[in-house]
Amino acid sequence: MKRYIVAGLLVWVPLGITIWVLHFLVTTLDQTFLLFPESARPDTWIGVHIPGLGVLLSFVILLLTGVVAANFLGARLIRIWEALLGRIPVVKSIYSSVKQVSDTLLSDSGNAFRKALLVQFPHQDSWTIAFLTGTPAPAVAAHLDEEHVSVYVPTTPNPTSGYFVIVPKAKTRELDMTVDEALKYVISMGVVAPRGRALRGPAEGVAPPKSLEQVK
Repeated sequence: MKRYIVAGLLVWVPLGITIWVLHFLVTTLDQTFLLFPESARPDTWIGVHIPGLGVLLSFVILLLTGVVAANFLGARLIRIWEALLGRIPVVKSIYSSVKQVSDTLLSDSGNAFRKALLVQFPHQDSWTIAFLTGTPAPAVAAHLDEEHVSVYVPTTPNPTSGYFVIVPKAKTRELDMTVDEALKYVISMGVVAPRGRALRGPAEGVAPPKSLEQVK
């Protein structure tokens, strides 16, 4: 009986979580019509709430915005809009920072996570997966004795939260796996391991991870 129950859970848990996430997204986007006056909402016209209209409206808005932004006139208008926002003291800092991050994450030419790495975190006797995000800013690098890299260490099972860490480049190991494979490995808490992949040679000056016998 226990085996059958576990087999049933393996079928329903992924499906249930997927449905829950999709329901959350649809419900959130469905609130788009709340931005409209009550007299302009479809519920008022039809008299019945139709789930999914908010999702359709959000898709149409994003599509039209993309079409406008992709042409010369639209790009010019966006630059004017951004210039106006850049003159507002507090808004300037928030908008510019968010825009740089979104451009890096969503743009086709963006390269937010460049490589999957193995780093020593949170202490020297433990290893975790991190993602290379770049190099330290010149103001930071000036205080470091050797070459360092900037990495993002995600938390499990939610990789959207994590830690930004600057570590010596010589104390990192590049993993022979794609960023997507590494993310799946992190989200699954190490259960879903990439097949046919192995660690590349250790970086200069880095000792291989210790086994449990060596730690004892």
